[in-house]
Amino acid sequence: MSYTRACAISVAAVVFAHVQSPYAWQADVDTTVVVPALSLLYLYAVGRFGAPRWRIVCFAVAMLLLAVAFWTPLHHLGLHYLLTAHLLQNVILAEWAPLFAVLGVSAPMAAALARRSAWRVATHPAVTLPLWLADYFFWHIPLVYDAALRHQSWLIHVEHACYFATGILMWWPLLQDVPRRLESGVRAAYAFAAFVLAAPLGLLFALLPKPAYAFYVAARPRVWGLSALADQEIAGVTMASEQAVVLFVVFCYWFRRFLDEEGAT
Repeated sequence: MSYTRACAISVAAVVFAHVQSPYAWQADVDTTVVVPALSLLYLYAVGRFGAPRWRIVCFAVAMLLLAVAFWTPLHHLGLHYLLTAHLLQNVILAEWAPLFAVLGVSAPMAAALARRSAWRVATHPAVTLPLWLADYFFWHIPLVYDAALRHQSWLIHVEHACYFATGILMWWPLLQDVPRRLESGVRAAYAFAAFVLAAPLGLLFALLPKPAYAFYVAARPRVWGLSALADQEIAGVTMASEQAVVLFVVFCYWFRRFLDEEGAT
């Protein structure tokens, strides 16, 4: 065997072993394209409409969160071994990254979007919250969830796109003043409703007596020695706790604003 061929076989063996490791750094193709594309689009918008530094930082945080979710071992763990890792990805994609992305949109950028009738309809609170909730619950139906994991070539990417898109819409009425400026009390009620209506999903995972997803039951090896049921319980508690913290903080902010405004009148 030649030296060159031996080296090639050795490199291939190392790469294969790495990919088979639960902690492989396996970049998601969609995000590898989407993050640079969104960043370039945002830089163009900044050049055209302008944005204060703090908003630029917020958008950069959103892109960093996407990179962490899909360019680190968290991605490989979620796609192959742990429901907890996958739900954390979903939370980042549907809540955290969209939150900071919407905060990154400056007032002139938002005004430009608000001139489009389709955007005015899509960002109406009566549309955004039900759409976000429906998307969250639909993709967690066991039949759909298992299918997305088993057909990772396309369906999983549709799932990710839906999470991020509906997340942007969900946060928009809470954080932007156009195309409609909601009163502080309405925004507080909106945030509270988002928490109350989304919380049962995480609690359900924590309380189910059996694993919901056959895909993770069959996953091998059992990472961290967790059974499929223990993994599911941790995933549910983590998801419910995260939503409680994030949405409760947003609710408290707008409720305090509401009280201050009422006291000033």
